[in-house]
Amino acid sequence: MNRKNGSEAQSSASTAEKSAASPRQRPVLAAMRKRERAKRGEELTTPDLVLLSLLAEQPMYGYQANRELERREIWDWAEVSRPQVYYSLEKLARWGLLRKLDPREPKARFDHDTFETTEQGREALANALERQQWTTQRDRPAFLTWLALSWLARPGVFQKQLRKRRKFLLKELRRERTTLMSIHTEVGHRFHEAVWMVSLMMEQLKTEIRWNRQLEQDLRRRARALHPSVFTENLPQ
Repeated sequence: MNRKNGSEAQSSASTAEKSAASPRQRPVLAAMRKRERAKRGEELTTPDLVLLSLLAEQPMYGYQANRELERREIWDWAEVSRPQVYYSLEKLARWGLLRKLDPREPKARFDHDTFETTEQGREALANALERQQWTTQRDRPAFLTWLALSWLARPGVFQKQLRKRRKFLLKELRRERTTLMSIHTEVGHRFHEAVWMVSLMMEQLKTEIRWNRQLEQDLRRRARALHPSVFTENLPQ
């Protein structure tokens, strides 16, 4: 059975289920379906959500979606790989969150499966955007880990790495400025999420560059803790 026939069979089964259900059972079935949709929403990964958003703008096929995400420099703001895009397309279509266009439709391709986000997909994405985790998580950058361990670095290494970090940050800031200019050209105004995203990244880069320069000045005053302590409460004797 192909995917289209499978969807039709599932739809027929759902219709038959509604017809067979008594008036008392229908609210229960509706609640069950709502819980199932919520569960699926929780299972949506970052690549899933990115694809739902992208294909809500316009229909695309897999390779096209990958190239568009690369153009938007996806690696700067989300962990999405090429294989994940193809996996998410298949998964989301199976769940009914994406629809495969008929080859005869205007925006479809005869040589590629073209997908667009369904109303269910838009609803699932909207639900996912209300998760608390978006606003309560902190990044753990590798440089922060290095900084915690740096007291055991060899003499001279700390300053050397600090300057390498600053060189990298300055390079990234120049790149983001170029990106922002191209976004302004494409969007035509500054009140757009793409502008806000890049502006935020630029401010974060500027802040760390200032901090980096100040730290290099303070480096000669580095000293060990005056009152070190170790957790000992309720440890076995």
